[in-house]
Order: sequence, then C-alpha cells, then structure tokens
Amino acid sequence: QVQLVESGGGLVRPGGSLRLSCVASGIDASIETMQWFRQAPGKQRDYVGFISPSGNTFYVDSVKGRFTISRDNANNIVYLQMNNLKPEDTAVYYCKSSPTDAWGRGTQVTVST
Repeated sequence: QVQLVESGGGLVRPGGSLRLSCVASGIDASIETMQWFRQAPGKQRDYVGFISPSGNTFYVDSVKGRFTISRDNANNIVYLQMNNLKPEDTAVYYCKSSPTDAWGRGTQVTVST
C-alpha cells in the first residue's frame, strides 16, 4: 500500500522557518518526482515545486529563494525547507508522488504573529 505522510507543520511567526517532511512507504521515492502543493483556506490547491529523481528542482515564483526541496533516498523522505515565512504561506501543505499518483493527507502551516 502506497502511503505518503507529511509532518513538521505548526505555528510560526513571520520571518521564521519550518521544515516539512514527507515520508513515503510502499514506493521508492527516489525514482519518483516528488511534488509539494499547498491549499489556503477557501482557495484552490496550488503548486509549490518539485524534485526530480535526478535531483533537479523547480519552485513557483512566490516561494523561489525561500523554499528548498531535498530528499533523503536512504530513508525515503522528501523535505520542504521553508525560510523567511510570510503570512500568505499559511496553508495545508501536501506532498504528491509522480508517476505513482499518491497524495499525503497534509500538514498545517500557520504564519502569524
């Protein structure tokens, strides 16, 4: 059974940092393109970025320079390092694998004073 489990969310002040983890089981995440999405309250789910099996990364403009996606292939984990967080980064963050189309259940990130 394929399962993705996100963790690491929480409440952080503007300018702070969080590192999200996505632990994969039932698949070899090292051969998947692992993607991060986020969904703010009342809004559609938006793309954040991805890391390819070769380690190439892509980020949407709104997070470029602040967010970094990395992977620990030995432990089947993908990370989303988020720095200089802003209130508009508040959302539930999801990881997704491709081509194995699996989603995690998300972890809440709240950026607020």
